Amino acid sequence: MEKNDSCHEQGWRSRLKPVLIGAAVWSLVAGVGSEVLASENVQQDFRLWAPVFLTVPLSTSYIGYAEVNPRFGDDVSQLDQLILRTAVGYKLDDRWSVWQGYAWNTVYYKANDQPDFTGEQRIYQQLSYKDKFSFLESFPFVKILSRSRLEERWIQHVSDTAFRARTMLRADLPLPMLPGWSFVTFDEIFVNLNGVSGGPEGGFDQNRFFIGFNREFMKQFNVDLGYQMQIINTRRDEMVNQINNCIMINFFINL
Repeated sequence: MEKNDSCHEQGWRSRLKPVLIGAAVWSLVAGVGSEVLASENVQQDFRLWAPVFLTVPLSTSYIGYAEVNPRFGDDVSQLDQLILRTAVGYKLDDRWSVWQGYAWNTVYYKANDQPDFTGEQRIYQQLSYKDKFSFLESFPFVKILSRSRLEERWIQHVSDTAFRARTMLRADLPLPMLPGWSFVTFDEIFVNLNGVSGGPEGGFDQNRFFIGFNREFMKQFNVDLGYQMQIINTRRDEMVNQINNCIMINFFINL
């Protein structure tokens, strides 16, 4: 029996190795690609994001959603951004759902050495897909989440409506040797669909790549912990001229 357990352990270890190597290679490629696209004067910052996501069933078909998303910047010395979101979703089936939501976003900064912020209001439409797939012999499944969102943005001091599309693909790989733990990675790309005077310009806006782990403490509560690289096109010279290295802690509450 002990021999069988040992063989089984060696089996999942050998299968896990290429998965982790692949994730590391992808992280390296993403990082190098960002540096290649970045200008010589690229700005970098160390940040902490700690959002809380709440999902509540409203009926057999409808879902409620709320989010509080504080983001700390300037080497985690001050609140850089705060986003409050809410939405109502409708389940088309067990995999697909559509959402209508609202977001209030503030970006904090200093003007003439005085604290100030720029406000933004958004409404958004979202299409989500989630599923599970079997993955190798020693892993029960891999969870896939796809989220595509269209945002209509009303930014303070900008007269026109800015439109932005964003899409995310996330994979969760449960680790049999660590019950309750999963390896997590996701990537999300943002594209401005139009340009507005005094606001966003059309084209590539930003990309976020995350790698880390998820811990499920109970069915209703789990947490992501990992690293996110956020690359931003601030329209100065090159396509990428802002890189934010973020420690991300995501809190998920599912009632």
